Amino acid sequence: MQLKTDATTPASQSALGLALLTAAMALPGADTAQAESAPERGLISLKYLDYQDSQRGRDRISVRAPSLMIMTPLAEVWSVSGTYTVDSVSGASPAYHSQQLTKMEDLRRAVDLGMTRYFSQGSLTVGANYSHESDYLSRGASLQGSISSESKNTTLNLGIGVSDDQITPSYGGIHETKKGTDFAIGLTQVITQQDIAQVNLGYSHGLGYFSDPYKLADERPRVRNHTTVLARWNHHFLRTEGTSHVSYRYYRDSWDIKAHTLTSDYAQPLPQGWTLTPLVRLHTQSAASFYLPTDPATAPGPTFPAFGATTYSEDQRLSAFGAVTLGIKVAKQLTPDWQVDLKLERYEQRAGWSLSGEGDRGLEPFSARSIQFGISRLF
Repeated sequence: MQLKTDATTPASQSALGLALLTAAMALPGADTAQAESAPERGLISLKYLDYQDSQRGRDRISVRAPSLMIMTPLAEVWSVSGTYTVDSVSGASPAYHSQQLTKMEDLRRAVDLGMTRYFSQGSLTVGANYSHESDYLSRGASLQGSISSESKNTTLNLGIGVSDDQITPSYGGIHETKKGTDFAIGLTQVITQQDIAQVNLGYSHGLGYFSDPYKLADERPRVRNHTTVLARWNHHFLRTEGTSHVSYRYYRDSWDIKAHTLTSDYAQPLPQGWTLTPLVRLHTQSAASFYLPTDPATAPGPTFPAFGATTYSEDQRLSAFGAVTLGIKVAKQLTPDWQVDLKLERYEQRAGWSLSGEGDRGLEPFSARSIQFGISRLF
């Protein structure tokens, strides 16, 4: 079962491109030069994700995903990192719109590797990633560089990534490829001792097979270009010692999807090593130009494309909708070296919440919840 959902929804980011530049900014008041210095100690982190989505009382996709990350410094000016993830996916996915749920099950294994060289006023990172499941193989590489001003208050980031995917549906008869090239540029500015701002611009060019072979009627364009603008602001509150993180993301692609995402969280340290971080995220998007909405004349059956149409899709993820995510993260510093955390999120998606006013009211409301547990240790 094809699991590369990042190719079909702007709410997710690809592993390359703009994601190269969206690492967490250093907290205001911290030593900003640390971002250009090799870490003094290594880190090992284990995370476990439990995800479940549903529609009107019916469960859809379940994901169980353990992940192991290791980072270690080398020779004072180098660091290497690696992440290994296993996604166990099962449940049911709609064949069209939110109808005809079909059972599926798959296992994905993914590896991400990175090596960074640190300089007095910058860094250079080379990365590679590989993932494989029964019907999807993805390989990619990336290069990211940063350069800071002499005062360390201004940092310029540049990144490029390439990907090469192969799609072979389980029912056979199709062997397709998809290639992508991502570019990103970002600027981080220390404004005051309590404020850091960041602006990132990303562009992606994709060529190949973007259709979902498991959907009943799904023929998408073989080219997809998208542009993303991301603005972030961190503010540290001296009175409470807490830090707020606010970001706005604008997405636009060649399929006529336009999306806005506003995210805000607030990390509040508490006594005895506890930290509490509530989160809210608001998302809205317009539909792809070739999306086929539900038709009252044929519902609950599929919608038929117009005669001679060459591109069309009934994938719910390409419709216009709005979504709200509420979350909370609780972290505990057990010792100077050990930390544990638990993150809970609830996602609700409705066609009527789209700011474009063009939501497909024939779709079932969509919900999801995720639970993530993590434990990490410095060494």
